[in-house]
Parts: sequence; structure tokens; C-alpha cells
Amino acid sequence: MAPGHAPTPARIALVAFPGVRAFDVSVITEVWGVDRTDRGVPPFDLRRVAADPAPVPLRGGLSLTPDRTLAWLTRADLIVVPGLDDHLTPAPAPVLEALRRAHARSTPIAALCGGAFTLAQAGLLDDRRAVTHWNLTDLLRTHHPRVTVVPDALFLHDDNIWTSAGTAAGIDLCLHLVRTTHGAEAAAAIARSMVTAPFRTGTQAQFIEHPTPHTDRDADTLAAVRAYALTHLAEPHTVAGLAVRAGMSPRSFARHFQATTGTTPLRWLITQRIAAAQKLLERTDLPLPEVARCTGFGSEITMRQHFATHLATSPRDYRLAFQHTLDQREVDTARPHP
Repeated sequence: MAPGHAPTPARIALVAFPGVRAFDVSVITEVWGVDRTDRGVPPFDLRRVAADPAPVPLRGGLSLTPDRTLAWLTRADLIVVPGLDDHLTPAPAPVLEALRRAHARSTPIAALCGGAFTLAQAGLLDDRRAVTHWNLTDLLRTHHPRVTVVPDALFLHDDNIWTSAGTAAGIDLCLHLVRTTHGAEAAAAIARSMVTAPFRTGTQAQFIEHPTPHTDRDADTLAAVRAYALTHLAEPHTVAGLAVRAGMSPRSFARHFQATTGTTPLRWLITQRIAAAQKLLERTDLPLPEVARCTGFGSEITMRQHFATHLATSPRDYRLAFQHTLDQREVDTARPHP
């Protein structure tokens, strides 16, 4: 980029039509519609897109005034579809056709919560995996039998289409999209201003199937074990070893851990190692083998395999895309303790 030239803002399209949820509209606007460039977040150009310029009525006496028509979707870098108040609300035919054309152009499309029903109406989820609010999975299967409904994910990706579970999971997905496109530091800055976690581990299972831990002591013990693992990521951890630290049998530890976090100990650990590696790749010049060692992957090959699986990129390409220029003090601060 030439000196003095501002970066070109990423173009985000919020697709609106009668029946979309005001909450999801607010989430999209809060993530991409607030100028946080003073905090290191890249600029975004969020546009409210509808079939025509008439105000779109929302529940609770609210309305949304579009500032672009569907033709603007040809310029969008990302299209986000809010959820619905009535999950069987038919989207206008021009909206469905515009979404089909956007997908044919390979424009990423994300749907929050019941927005999956809109994508299903457009046929974009046929023979693809998708998620929605856990209470709507049967409804989505019934009305759109060609969709492979995943019952417990917080959000997932299939063929350049993203779907998310209910309400708060929409925030998770929006922050994840920022993180994968603009880096973990940008997502963390947005999350801090929203007073929310930059990412959550686990699945909807923690809200569907699992009660809260049996005792506060169990929760405190597991929290202490997680804190220990986070401060000793470079060490090789096993379920058996963490269970000993928790004073539980491996089977009991795994059961209580999943009840608390919604995921298994090893999956949680991999997620934390990836997050730590992302930070080191962004903020330090450590060689890739050293990043792998510091974050517990052991080898660059193993780290590369996990990046490919979870981030659809390599550590080297991630660093090229997101590494910041820091002074030595910041680099030293970012280094983990061995």
C-alpha cells in the first residue's frame, strides 16, 4: 500500500426484508458498522441492502431504511442474512435470486440463526451441511429435507456458505468471519468493545443436553485445570494427565469437562493451541517450528495439519496475511512462557 493511502474497506452487505430479526440486524451493525480504526480494526463498508428503498418493518415498532438495492450485492465481499422472527417467512423472490447469483459468483454468504431458512428457500443449502437454533433443527429438516442439518454446532462452513446457531452464536460467527479475514487482533478488538468473548469453544450441546456441573467445586476445579493447560501449552497434555490434576478418573473428567464447555478436553486444547499460534504468527517473528513447539503442536507438520482443518489455510500463509509490525517490546510480551 502506498504511504498515506487508507486501506480499501471490506464491503459487507446486510440483506433485509420484512420479517428479519432486529437483534441480528443489530449484531451485524455492531460488528461491521462501527468505526474502530483507532483501535487497529480495519475499515468496513456496511450497507443495508433490500429489494427496494422502502423502509423494512421490524418487530417492536422498529424499521430499517435500506441504503442500497440488491444490485449492490455484485460489489459485496461478504453477504450476511439476519435470522427471522417467523422462521417460515418467505423471502421475496428477488432476494432469493440475488443470493443464488451471489453464490454463483463465489461471494461468501453467512446466515445468522433462522437465516438458514432463507438460504434453504434459495436452494443454497441443498446437499450441504447447515446449522440453526437447536429448537429449529426438526423444522428445518421437515421443510427442507435436502439440507444436512447439524444439530449441535455453534456455526459451520460448507461451500462458501456459513450458518450459525441461535442468538449469541450469531455474534460468534460474525467475529469468526472477522478473525479469518482480518486476523485475531481485529476480532479481539471488536469483541472487547462489545464486552463479549472473541471466540467460544464448544457446541450447542452445552445448551441442549448438558446440565450445569454437579457442584461449584467441580466447576472451580475444571476452571483451574483449564487455566493450568493454557499457561503450559507447550507441554504434552493427555486426558489422563489432566484428570489426575483435577482429582478425577479420566472418564469422569471427560464427562464433567464436556458438560462445562460443550466440547471434549482434546478438542478444547486444540482450539486453544490454534488461537495461541495465531497470536504468535501475527505478533512475532518466531520460526514456524518454534511457534509449533511453544503452542504444544510439537512439529510444524502437525500445526500445519490443524490450521488446514480448522482455518483452511497454512501457518505460513496466515502469517503473511496478518502479521503486524511490532517493536521489540511487543514481540517479547507476545512470547509464551516455555
